Amino acid sequence: TSFAADLTIMEEGSELVHRLQNGGTLPMMTSCSPGWIKFVEEFYPDMIPNLSTCKSPQQMMGALIKSFVAQREDIDPRRIVSVSIMPCTAKKFECSRPEMGRDHVPDVDFVLTTREFAELLHLCGINLNGFEPEAPDTPFGERSSAGKLFGATGGVMEAAVRSAHFLVTGRNLTDLKLEPLRGLDGCKEVAVDIGGVEVRAAVVSGLGQARRLLDDVRAGRKQLHFIEVMTCPGGCINGGGQPMSTTQEAVQARMQRLYQIDGEARLRLSHENPWITRIYSEFLGAPLGPKSHELLHTHYHQREVVL
Repeated sequence: TSFAADLTIMEEGSELVHRLQNGGTLPMMTSCSPGWIKFVEEFYPDMIPNLSTCKSPQQMMGALIKSFVAQREDIDPRRIVSVSIMPCTAKKFECSRPEMGRDHVPDVDFVLTTREFAELLHLCGINLNGFEPEAPDTPFGERSSAGKLFGATGGVMEAAVRSAHFLVTGRNLTDLKLEPLRGLDGCKEVAVDIGGVEVRAAVVSGLGQARRLLDDVRAGRKQLHFIEVMTCPGGCINGGGQPMSTTQEAVQARMQRLYQIDGEARLRLSHENPWITRIYSEFLGAPLGPKSHELLHTHYHQREVVL
């Protein structure tokens, strides 16, 4: 999933740059959290054009498995069963959306929450500590710490800004750590100079915070270019599929661990992941190109609110 998060950053960062340079709909809003997407479809359908068309990392990985891997291994995609393990209950809804697949073949077939997976391990008497770790199959074995930051509120934005800066200027940020985007505050903002343009971004977690921000945008707030929203307060580390005994201290500890992983990592930028570069050169073409758009992007639509 962290590999697919790197892929999401390449597509989403390119989409943001394209909108900034070509007069696209702004502010662009992230599309990784399916509960948030459904919230916009039901309560803010006039803002659907603001949503990024990128699929979430879960769905991008499923799409690659049933295209790139199926082609490489000469397997009919209909014979592949793709299962995700996620901290989010809404991922079950997301994988069932008809927009998330091709030719009636879903990108992802089933989703287990992390809590369900733990219960399954206990039920089968499996102790993960008894296994020797091994790397995922290529090309999915290498992932940057930017992709890992997706688990915490602000992480998608931080990873996207890192790569968007490179895509525009050809240079990496001097300081990859964007401190204003870190922490458990429900609403955070940052302004970053990207090629002489001050790009202003906002990060919110929790739909109450999201509602307040969207109402501000509706009322005429114009200066924001990019908005990240996570349905769950704190982000996916506090997802509905996580252990029910989760406390604020536990969420904080998970967040700090992600920051530690990022700070210690050798590879911290999605656009420097050699396997990301390779999958574009060998299969996808270019970000936002015809192939990547077909597999990695989707669309959304207004939903009736059922009370």
